Amino acid sequence: MSTIIEDKIIEESKCSEQEEDLVKLLLPDVHNLPLIPPSAVESNFVTYFAIDFTKPAHDHYVYRHANGLCVIGLASSHVAFKDEGGITDIDFNVGKSDRSGVKVTGKRKKNAQHFEANTALCKVNTKNDSYIVRCCVKGSLLEVNQLLINQPELLNVSAEREGYIAIMMPKPADWLKAKASLVSLQEYKKLRELS
Repeated sequence: MSTIIEDKIIEESKCSEQEEDLVKLLLPDVHNLPLIPPSAVESNFVTYFAIDFTKPAHDHYVYRHANGLCVIGLASSHVAFKDEGGITDIDFNVGKSDRSGVKVTGKRKKNAQHFEANTALCKVNTKNDSYIVRCCVKGSLLEVNQLLINQPELLNVSAEREGYIAIMMPKPADWLKAKASLVSLQEYKKLRELS
């Protein structure tokens, strides 16, 4: 009879230990949490940079999502942001077609334009100069940021969020080639001496 009671006590202690372990897994220690939670970009994307892409100080960012899509935009160190007054206008009518007129449909991304890494996406204008923004990644252009046509100031205010330029879909093999020429966020900060 006493062995049955001892077995029950041992089982209950094992159950309580398992529950404690489960609570530790599910409820994080408040003291180990960051003061500011990571943004959606930080938690859902891996950030890469194309440094001096085709010309000095023409830096672009590439946010790579787990599903393979890449968000392309101007890095904060791009020379266009250093001009007086910042970016005043954006023009998607470059090359042989207007990039803003592309309408991609369906699972197979019908009507998507296929571009090389150095293909022009758009032209951003400042008070004194204009700069070509390139794809940085070989792949299909899925969309351009239509908000920038009417609100180009988004590039000056929030280039890394609402001010993105385009969304590209590279093939896996093309991504591996492109990734070799890109640098990580830590390398970018070291190269550009950012904190």
